[in-house]
This record gives sequence, C-alpha cells and structure tokens, in this order.
Amino acid sequence: MKLTNDIVIEEAHAVGFDLVGFARAEILTEEISKLKEWLRKGYQSGMKYMERNLERRKNVNEVLPGAKSIISLALNYYTDNKYSNEKGKGKISRYAWGKDYHLVIWDKLAVLENSLKELNPSFNSISYVDTGPVMDKVWAKKAGLGWIGKHTNLINKEYGSWIFLANIITNYNFNYSTEIEDFCGSCTACIDACPTNAIVEEYVVDSNKCISNLTIENKGNIPVEFKGNFDNWLYGCDICQDVCPWNIKLSQLTPLQEFQPAEGQKEILLDDVLSMNSSQFKEKFAGSPIKRAKLKGLKRNAEFLKSESF
Repeated sequence: MKLTNDIVIEEAHAVGFDLVGFARAEILTEEISKLKEWLRKGYQSGMKYMERNLERRKNVNEVLPGAKSIISLALNYYTDNKYSNEKGKGKISRYAWGKDYHLVIWDKLAVLENSLKELNPSFNSISYVDTGPVMDKVWAKKAGLGWIGKHTNLINKEYGSWIFLANIITNYNFNYSTEIEDFCGSCTACIDACPTNAIVEEYVVDSNKCISNLTIENKGNIPVEFKGNFDNWLYGCDICQDVCPWNIKLSQLTPLQEFQPAEGQKEILLDDVLSMNSSQFKEKFAGSPIKRAKLKGLKRNAEFLKSESF
C-alpha cells in the first residue's frame, strides 16, 4: 500500500498523537549557523552534548541515509492543576508532574512505526524524542506544527506550548506541510517575566541563567547571584510558558492519565528532599523525569531554595 499523508495522520491519531506534520529532509544550513553562534557565546552552559554531532543535526541523511522526509508529531500534556505555593515546598515543572514523557512517546512511536511498516514494508525510519542529534523544534516548525516563540518553545495555535515533540526520519516521500507564520508579534511577556533574565534577546536563551537548566542539567552549584529569583522552583521552571498569551487562551486538557500529577510530584517539601536517601529517591521517582536531576542535584536545589528565605 502506498503511504499517504492521510494514512499517516490517521495512524498517528489512532495511537494518541495530537498533531502531525510533514517536512522535507533538507540541510539545515541557517539553523546550524545560529546554533554555532549560540555555542560560541557559551549559552549551552554545561550541556556539552549540544556541541557534538553538528553534522548530524545539520543533515538527517547522516542519521538515516536516504532520508527524504520528517514526520513531526506532538502530544498535549497540559493539566489544569494549580500550585498551593505552600511555604517550605518547591515547585516542579508541569512537564514532570506525571510519567516520563519519553517512556510514553517511545511506546506510541514504536506502535506507529510498526503499523506504517506493515502497511508498506519499504517504509524505513528512525525516530527521536529529544534524545538524539536532531533539531526537534526546527523540524516541528518546518512541518507546520507551530512557530518557535521568543522563549524558544514551539507554540501551536490549538494547544499553546504545552506539547511534547517527536520526529520520525524516513526514506518515504510525502506532501509537505506549509510552515506557520510567527504570531508572537510585539509581545515580550516571556522576556519580561523571566526572573533571571535568561531570555537575553528575542528567540535566544542563555542556559547559564535559565532556572530549568540550573535545576536540571546543571551539575555544579547554583550561582549566588540568582538568590531570591527562583520563585520556589525546585525542578524546572514554567514562568515563560505560564505568562504566554497563547497558553492563557488556548491550553486544552490532556486526556492522558500518564501526565496527571503523581502524588508528591507537583510540589515537594524541601525538608523531605533534604532527608531523602538514594533508595527513597529511586522509589519515589521511578518512571519520572525528575530522576534526571539525580538526588544530589535535587538536594542542591532544595538547599538553594531554603537559603533564599534567610
């Protein structure tokens, strides 16, 4: 059977993806140039992996020889739960309230790719969920899923930016989607709201100043210059998304139970973190994205938040 856009969209929706788009597998010359400039300025902070595999990021044929298309997919993860802002608790970024999205999406990708290969055995593919040398947001933009906002997150006109992205690189030709124009306009809400001034210019984030990076990817100490600016974020940060007018207008509830807040994963008592041992950490956050920070990182974050109150 010849695979068409409609067939792929139907199969993707059947396994639970909310958005599907198609982009031509082209060389990302302009995007890599911008990435290199970002790296030159040291905005990657300690994320050394961003410096590797630039040729593969630039040309997906280095990932899958004979690649012709990228099928870009998105999954809504928004829930309308609120923080209590109770004293002594640290806030967790919304994306980490439930099950690790990688686990959820990998399962869906496996089912989708197998279905497409069954329909057409000549269909060859490799997929990524922000864990490989692929420019996820760039391909999502090229596939018409949305535009990249000034906070550098992808914004979709149906779901805002509360979406997880995945990309399937394939040897198959499709009809390619039309890119969506940038609807940020003159709005600077995300830039104005960032308490550490991490959005150093429109569409550029300095990870050295970003609360999400400082509490998750960062392996060192949190600079004292940020004391008093963390707004009780223990793991990650959603400020730039919370203030985005598109999110305020468009957020839709996810039907997926996996992304509902697990007990104790929306806000956590700082004292509980500081008294936690390795076994307790592994048990509490098994299957959660929070384990990425490791116990050492989470304790560092809790200590920093407690120090802010003195």
